[in-house]
Amino acid sequence: MTTPTSAAPAPDRTGTSAPVVVSRAAVIAIGAYAGAQVIAQVTSLKIGVVLGRGVDMGTFVYPITFTLRDVVHKVAGRSAARTLILTCAGVNLFLAAYLGWTASVESDPSWGLGAEYEAVLGPIWRIVLASLAAMVLSELVDTEVYHWFVTRITTRFQWLRVLVSNAVSVPLDNLVFALGAFAPVAVLGTDGLPWATVWSIFWVNLWVKGLVSVASLPLIYATKDRRVPD
Repeated sequence: MTTPTSAAPAPDRTGTSAPVVVSRAAVIAIGAYAGAQVIAQVTSLKIGVVLGRGVDMGTFVYPITFTLRDVVHKVAGRSAARTLILTCAGVNLFLAAYLGWTASVESDPSWGLGAEYEAVLGPIWRIVLASLAAMVLSELVDTEVYHWFVTRITTRFQWLRVLVSNAVSVPLDNLVFALGAFAPVAVLGTDGLPWATVWSIFWVNLWVKGLVSVASLPLIYATKDRRVPD
């Protein structure tokens, strides 16, 4: 899984060209992270009932991105992880904008599903922006906590470095999203929910995300440490 592949040569400190090596593990982890982000974004449009509780269906996929981010950090370094986070945030923003534009385009009458398409895929911008803010902030915090752990604590106990970073970033993500998307605060919009509902969403999502995050811990063992100094 860690077979290296060469990219275009880049000049080294002596001015000569040296190959830029990207491991196969890094390529797979980056692709999986980006894919999981998009899958979570789209499936979050469905609000399901699981064990008697309402939950957006992207919640079962999204927490995996924190562990996948750790894998990218492990094989490609902190700078690569930061770049990946911001790039995926841009892709998600473009996805929401493009879906909004396509929903606004007049539908062919023979198709017959224009109203349904607009109702399901037309973005609610308060929720979109809250989701992006939560994602960027929490994933960047995850990056710093992970980096602190492997540089200041230990490079052993890989499961623990993931558990510690996720234990900080997952609740932060959940808090920023729940408040940003649903809190009844005038400055955020007039479409907020009662505080009791907001905290119910927070706790249910936190439990689900926490369990999925713990279940994803073994992913960190998919490859050896190949951390690039930052």
